[in-house]
Amino acid sequence: MRASAARRVAFEVVRRVFEDDAYADRAFRSAASGLDDRDRAFAQQLAYGTVQRVRPLDHAIDTLGRRPVRKLDPPVRAALRLGAYQLAYLEVPPHAAANETVELVREARLERAVPFTNAVMRRLAEGIGPLLDTLPDGPLKESYPDWIWDVWRRDFGAADALALMRAQNEALETVVRLVRGEIDGEETDVPGAYRVDRVDERALADGRIWPQSRASQLAALAVGSREGERILDSCAAPGGKATMLRGSVIAVDVNEARARELEENVQRLGATNVTVVRADATSLPPDLDDFDRALVDAPCSGLGVLGRRPDLRWRARPLPELQLALLRAAADRVKPGGTIVYAVCTLNADENEAVVDASGTRIDASLVDEWPLYRHPQRPEFLLTRPDVHKTSGFFVARLTV
Repeated sequence: MRASAARRVAFEVVRRVFEDDAYADRAFRSAASGLDDRDRAFAQQLAYGTVQRVRPLDHAIDTLGRRPVRKLDPPVRAALRLGAYQLAYLEVPPHAAANETVELVREARLERAVPFTNAVMRRLAEGIGPLLDTLPDGPLKESYPDWIWDVWRRDFGAADALALMRAQNEALETVVRLVRGEIDGEETDVPGAYRVDRVDERALADGRIWPQSRASQLAALAVGSREGERILDSCAAPGGKATMLRGSVIAVDVNEARARELEENVQRLGATNVTVVRADATSLPPDLDDFDRALVDAPCSGLGVLGRRPDLRWRARPLPELQLALLRAAADRVKPGGTIVYAVCTLNADENEAVVDASGTRIDASLVDEWPLYRHPQRPEFLLTRPDVHKTSGFFVARLTV
């Protein structure tokens, strides 16, 4: 007997994420290329769920397995994590989870570890549910690093911090932007954004739609760009927001691979008004100047998109110094009286309002009049979308005047 194809793929993804520091989505794309739709869906659920919930899973393996997770052979550790996830969060029969877990260890040529794996799976089958149910509400139970819990409690209070953690452990709505043509979807409160059951891969390949949350589309609309204007998008890849902008758009990215991806997406979406430039947005070439508006969609810790990227919570880090440098660099290239939109997909005051406050720009509070539903609860001159409140990605958006 061999482990199922879906579980073998999930096993490979979990190992690559935690042993090679791979990105879960990229590891999954390469590992799952030969699966049919049903196996692919199960493999993704299993791999992503295990990566996302690894903290309580490791706690259960430590407690019930009676051997520290960190001391286990990597293949055994990955197999037990997958087995524990099936027992704790999926309706998989215990004997099936145990048998498949043992086969993964056996296929990794660790026959000597099979009895241990079997014994641990038996204990997990009996005890993982009660153990996890009795954990106190907080980062261990919901599977987050302590520092994220601390930031959210500081910024929003304990109840909202818990709501944010729970919301980003569940699937949010699937939304696409309609680029051209028609769509089978539900209109939302953001013009051009449609809620769909699934992303139509053919329409995506043809450039007729683009997967993009309501919050992300909102950030691009906040720029208010118009025909005849000169627009800077200083951190533009992969291009979702850049291709929404009107006027003559200069889309900048510093990374060669990302700039190439940006160019491909601009072409696919037919955004003939967008010119891609590979450059460091903190030190732009002299000719990139005299813009009417700029969008600074800065790199960040991504605390508003943790639900879509299962590994991000384990690699996230705040980037306020870089964000401030990007914002100031854009301000230097915008005409006096021009507009900058600072947008980040994170929920962290250190990267959001603190960066704006330090930038020396003037806040244009009229943005909130246009989008009152998304008014920031503590700083009403800004927008803040939240997964737990608005069921979309978490974004901070500020419109500023140079």
